[in-house]
Amino acid sequence: MLRSFLLLAAFFGFTGVALGAFAAHGLKGRLSQEYLAIFHTGVTYQLVHALALLGVAVLWAHLPGRLTAWAGGLFCLGIVLFSGSLYLLTLSGIGKLGIITPFGGLAFLGGWLCLGLAAWRLG
Repeated sequence: MLRSFLLLAAFFGFTGVALGAFAAHGLKGRLSQEYLAIFHTGVTYQLVHALALLGVAVLWAHLPGRLTAWAGGLFCLGIVLFSGSLYLLTLSGIGKLGIITPFGGLAFLGGWLCLGLAAWRLG
């Protein structure tokens, strides 16, 4: 699990930076300011949760368990659903994709809840 979380953190961090650069240089002038802001929100949440995954990996090294594993899994799911739906919405213009975004937000919340419960159990 440690290796998996570290690899996923690196992947999501790398792609978050790449997508941010793509938006700043490749999409400026091609998307409306509103869509650029939405894309930027996806990048921000992806990068924040890539760092959260890095924290989960460190925690896993010291406190392996179901709650830690769930936190990492939910952060990954959140990135895919939340950020992914925002990327697809802005690039495709299909507004109905926005219905997926809240499920990603719920996955993020669940990940943070699992992380908090794991910390609570430390006593």
